[in-house]
Formats: sequence, C-alpha cells, structure tokens
Amino acid sequence: MKLIKNIFKTVFIILVIISCDENRDLDFLDTIAPPTNVSATFDVTQDNTGVVTITPNADGANSYEVVFGDGSDNVTILAGESVEHTYAEGNYDVTIRAFNIKEDVTEATVPLVVSFMAPSNLVTTIENDAAISKQVNVTVTADYAVSYDFYSGEPGITDPVATANIGETVSYTYTNPGTYSLRIVVKGAAIQTTEYTEDFEVTEILQPIASAATPPTRNPQDVISIYGSEYDNVAGTDTFPDWGQAGQGSSWGTFTLNGDDMLQYTNLSYQGIQFGAPQDVSAMEYIHLDVWTSANADITRLETSLISVSNGEKPVWSDLTAGEWTSIDIPISDFTDQGLTVADIHQLKFVGDPWAAGTVFIDNIYFYKSPSSTVVSGIQDFEGTAPTFTVFGNIAATEVVANPDPTGANTTANVAKLTKTNGSEVWAGTFFEVGSPLDLTNFSKIRVKTWSPKNGAQVKLKLENADASVTYEQDLNTTVANAWEELTYDFSGAPAGDYVRIVIFFDFGNAGDDSLYYYDEIALIDDSGGPAPLSFQDFEGTAPTFTVFGNIAATEVVANPDATGVNTTANVAKLTKTNGSEVWAGTFFEVASPLDFNTYSKISVKTWSPKNGVVVKVKLENADASVTYEQDLNTSVANAWEELVYDFSGAPAGDYVRVVIFFDFGNPGDDSLYYFDEYTLTN
Repeated sequence: MKLIKNIFKTVFIILVIISCDENRDLDFLDTIAPPTNVSATFDVTQDNTGVVTITPNADGANSYEVVFGDGSDNVTILAGESVEHTYAEGNYDVTIRAFNIKEDVTEATVPLVVSFMAPSNLVTTIENDAAISKQVNVTVTADYAVSYDFYSGEPGITDPVATANIGETVSYTYTNPGTYSLRIVVKGAAIQTTEYTEDFEVTEILQPIASAATPPTRNPQDVISIYGSEYDNVAGTDTFPDWGQAGQGSSWGTFTLNGDDMLQYTNLSYQGIQFGAPQDVSAMEYIHLDVWTSANADITRLETSLISVSNGEKPVWSDLTAGEWTSIDIPISDFTDQGLTVADIHQLKFVGDPWAAGTVFIDNIYFYKSPSSTVVSGIQDFEGTAPTFTVFGNIAATEVVANPDPTGANTTANVAKLTKTNGSEVWAGTFFEVGSPLDLTNFSKIRVKTWSPKNGAQVKLKLENADASVTYEQDLNTTVANAWEELTYDFSGAPAGDYVRIVIFFDFGNAGDDSLYYYDEIALIDDSGGPAPLSFQDFEGTAPTFTVFGNIAATEVVANPDATGVNTTANVAKLTKTNGSEVWAGTFFEVASPLDFNTYSKISVKTWSPKNGVVVKVKLENADASVTYEQDLNTSVANAWEELVYDFSGAPAGDYVRVVIFFDFGNPGDDSLYYFDEYTLTN
C-alpha cells in the first residue's frame, strides 16, 4: 500500500540530488506548507450493497492514505483519484491522511453512516447569504443518510447543481433574484431516497452591509473634508441641494449602517453638494470618495465634477466594482489639466452611468495631500480664555481685542493689543506664560503674526524659563505698515531650558508714543522638510479594544497620573504587570488602517515607568500576525514621562495594523504600574 508514496519519495530524492549537483537553490522547499482543508466526499450506491466511493480532497496534497474505519487495509491513492469500498451497515470514522511532496502529513476524520434504511428525520436549512448577493446556503442533516443533491429550480436546469456530504453546506449563487422551487434529494445506501421541496425567495443585496474603510489619520492642514466622520467637515455644507433631480426620477437621502451615516442617491441621474464656503484646493493633491453600488451593477461608472466659482466645472469618470466599496482617488491635476481653476471650488457634482438607472452610496468625501513639510504646533491664538499678561516699563495693560484688520495674513477673530504708552521705557513690553515648556526639541522656530503702524519697526521675541535664569531672544523687523505679516524667529541656537514665558517688545529702542501694535497666532514651527509627525493613538477619544496576554490585568484608559514634563495630556493607557504574569506578558490594540511606512520610518511613544532601565518593546503585526517587526528601548528615568522613538526603517513590507507593547520584558510581573500614550509616526 505504500508503493505510491515510496515512488514519490524516490523521485523527489533523485530530483534533490540532481539539483544539488547543479548547485541549484533548494530554499524553496522550506516554503512548502503541509496540506490544509483535508476532507472527503462520499458517493454511495443506492442498491443495498454498501458500496461507497470515497474521493479525498485537500489543498497542497499530492497523495492520500485512506483509513476505511472498518478494519480493512488502508489504501494510498494519488490526488484527484477515488477509491471504492464495500461496507456493512454501521457508523464509521473514515480517516484521510494527506501528504505533500516532502511527505508532511495532515489528517482529518470524516464520519460515514451506511444503512439500508431510507433517510429519515430530515432537517433542512436554506438561507440567503448575509454577505454575498443572490447566494443561497443549504445545509441538510438526516439519519441513515450519506449525501444529498441540490436542485436549484432555475428554468432549463434539470440536473443537480451541487452534491455534498450530509451535514455539509452547499453555497450556490443565482443569476437573478426571485422565487424558485428548490428540490433536495437525500441519499443513503438504501435504494429508497428522501426528498424535500420548498419555494424559496432568493434575494439581492441592495445596500452596503459593512462600512467603507476608515480613512487614515491626517494632519488638519493636509485635508479638506466635505463629508464623513473621520475629519472636521466644511461647515454649512449642503449634501442634498435641490437642483431639479426629482424631475429625472432621482431621489436622495441618508443611509445609516450601525451608526455610520452615508449618502444614498437613488436612480442617480445627477446630484450635487454645495460647500458651506468656496474652498481653495490648489494645495491638495487628490479628491477621495468611497462608492458602493449593488452586485447588479446598475451603475458601472461615476462622474465626479469639481465646480469653480470663477470658471465652471470639469468632470472625471471612475469605474465602479459591483457589490463592494470602490475607493476612488482622483488627482487634482486631472481637473487642472482641463483648465479648471481650483482655488475657489464651491460645489461637487456626481453623474451615474447609465443615467438614472441605479443607486449608489457615497462616503468619506475629502481633498488631501501628502503630509506637510512644515509642521505647526499652536502656542497661543487668543481665541479661548485669554492668558494672564504681565506688562513692564510703564505701558498700558495688554488686552485681547477684536481683530481691527481681519484681512491678508490674519483673518482670525481675536488678537492681542500692545500700546507703547507715551512716556514708557524703551525696554517696555509684555509677557505671558504657557502651561508646559515649549518643545524646542522637535521644533526650531516660532512664528508670530504682527500688525505695526510702522515699516521697519523692530519686534523682539524672548523666551525665559520660570525664574528667568535661562533666556534666549531674537529680533526681526516689520516690512509693511498698517497690515498683518508673519514673522518667523529661529530658536535653533537656544540653550537647553524649560521655556514657559514668552516676552514680546515692539519698536524696541524707541520711547513710547501711544502707538498701537497687535500680535496673534504664536506657533512652534518645524520647516526642516520632512513630513509632519502623525498621531495615530492618543487615548483622548473612544478607547481602542485592548487584548492582553500572558496573565496580566486588563489594560485601561485612565486619567494621566502625572500630567507634567513631556506629557500633559488628559488620558493615558495603564498596563499592570500582574504578580505572577509571564515574562512575555503584554497588550495590543489595532488601528483602522495600516501604518504608513512609505512616508514615515519611526514611531514615537510616551512612556511612564516606575523603574529606570526598563525594557520597553514595541512590536508591529499585520492582521494575522504573519508579518511582524519589533524594536526594544530602555527607559532612562523613573516615575516620570519620557519619549521613546523606535526605528522601524528595517521593517519588512506589510499592512501593519496591530500595535503590541511590553514593559520590563524578561522580568516576571510584580504588580508594577506602567503607562503609555501619544503614539506618533515620525521620521
């Protein structure tokens, strides 16, 4: 019985020897996996003889060994072959051993009932598939049965469309929805069969059963969102303006799926979206939208038009994939190459092809660009609670007032006003303090928008720590009078210090003359040319689902226990290395879309540890953990927050969606508390 296996083995050894003689690479053998999905189908003769034809099947198998389960000798056959065996009445466990070319084996047992009684106690389940349009799933169980034939009831089809072992499921996809007379013939070893018939309505899925993919996290300056829940949308946008579509038989509405709203355009002829205000999308690179249409493919193409206030509209057509979400990204250049001005886009228009013939669902409509090369982190914009100002040198109190000239470089509502009072000292000025030290590690410059009544007025910006023992200042001159402009100060040479005080002087060196000066929009700037750091989890919104492993307590999102230093955020994640946990214990969460390692190469994590020198391991995995990459770093402080930056430039290509973290890896649990926060992609 082992003859076939031995022949395969001999041939395989000969091939290996020849390959070695020719110095060929045999590493490919390591990639040959053992067989999977091992099973068998039974076909029994309906003549009370007990003759059963057994056909093994598996993925990746070259041969099979069949163990009949009745004490008979085993039989070995090639893939694709069947074996016939005669059984007495009874219940049997037929074992199928599947072998690949290396003789790796995978085994499965399939039950077999041989009875000369007609099948009875028939239980039939017929259901429309929840995910696949017009697919029907049929499962049959019965006593004294071996297999069943499924007749679809479609006109002109008289033979069974599928045969399966009893207890297994048949899945069959119809061409058209409708009501069909289904017939099921259940067979055993007896001459007599048992039949079941039912008139069943086959349905078509006419709307999405899952939401479109969640858009990736983007910096606010890199996206202009029109519709969706991931980004802030343009205020006042009307997604259902009445442009007369009803006259074409079209209608529109909002479809909600598990709390996720999306646009539904029925019998789409044309439909529009009116923005709350015209948008300059000239700095954007693409317009994105997700579109779903039914498996009937009533609409095969969608036209997307950008409409300019100044020079009309231009269309771009996109093909749609029936029965699933189509993710569409249209380059803005496809519109500008047609001569369209995109600095004043105020409407979108969609057209279906064929005209007014089907329904589409649309979600996540936004313009976007690659991460900005200039990173901006606001310090103070005077739009919320005003800071406490301290003036010096005999000048009037600094006030937050309405912007006296909301044009040009600064159209914000509120600004700070400084009055160089007549008789004030030449060194007079004002300062305020910020809640946490300015980050001059990741940012090297500070931008301030200023308004001066004089061209060439000197504007001095000075930073100080809390007791003014560490200071650094820079001077710039205004280049316009009676207008806003943006001044950018270089603080790359500032000595190390916890700078929390911002001092500003206007026209330094000149005595006061009751002149009015204004300033606003103070922000940290990094224009080194790299993409903006991209936060992908800060635990401030809906907490992710954590999965712990290695016998540790559940990971929780809690209030920051030490909101000082490099992390003053409200919420953080807490990990407890439970007493008795495994040395490899940890936790992980998943992100909605794969991490972008085409743009970024590193991940920054803020951590808090009760110990100095603790190993913190960050590991990335794809959805099934078949592709992974990990990096280790050590904490350098105890009982304080610090930022650890992990280099993932060597990670193999993969859709990394799972983020795993371990603290004090290699040491058993001792009930220590660790915290982590602010996961950010960076370079």
